[in-house]
Amino acid sequence: MPAKQRRAWQRMLSGRRLDLLDPTPVDIEIEDIAHGLAFVARWNGQTRGDWPYSVAEHSLLVEHIFHRLNPETEPVWRLAALLHDAPEYVIGDMISPVKAALGQEYGAMDERLTIAIHRRFGLPTEIPVSIKKRIKSADRISARLEAVQIAGFTPGEAKRLFPISNERVLSDLEIKIRPPAAVRAEFASSVSQLLHDIDRAKPVK
Repeated sequence: MPAKQRRAWQRMLSGRRLDLLDPTPVDIEIEDIAHGLAFVARWNGQTRGDWPYSVAEHSLLVEHIFHRLNPETEPVWRLAALLHDAPEYVIGDMISPVKAALGQEYGAMDERLTIAIHRRFGLPTEIPVSIKKRIKSADRISARLEAVQIAGFTPGEAKRLFPISNERVLSDLEIKIRPPAAVRAEFASSVSQLLHDIDRAKPVK
């Protein structure tokens, strides 16, 4: 008898059946992403507060920092910043040491999901290098802030592990842990607003 094929898809709350090995844009819904990310904990759940600090909350913070540092940037790149960790709604958030241990397999799955998500929301499959660097910078600032304010790192540890070029941006940023439902709603609303802004920015034919 042939070997039984392993299931590689997940049933989403929207009713979609998402194939993790061959994801397609048609099976991706913002409601599923917002819900999943709002319930995926950053830092393996090792954060202070009555609720986990979610990937959705982190993504909102990264987009806020990205926009603050790049106020003239087009809404399409703000959406790219907001969705920078979107694949984690199905594959979870792995801390860096675990990602390194898993190697290329995790990275390949992340990349396939990223491409499908970008196609679903009209983003380029390949983000320009200059934009990638700006998003990464905002991501690192967020990680530095999270490490000290909620993840138990000392300022010295965080400074060594998450070096950033603009220390001043940290001065008035504060993380507040919120219930997942509130974060889910804001994430979905933010995506919808940015999609609306992108549509409005398109030239009239």
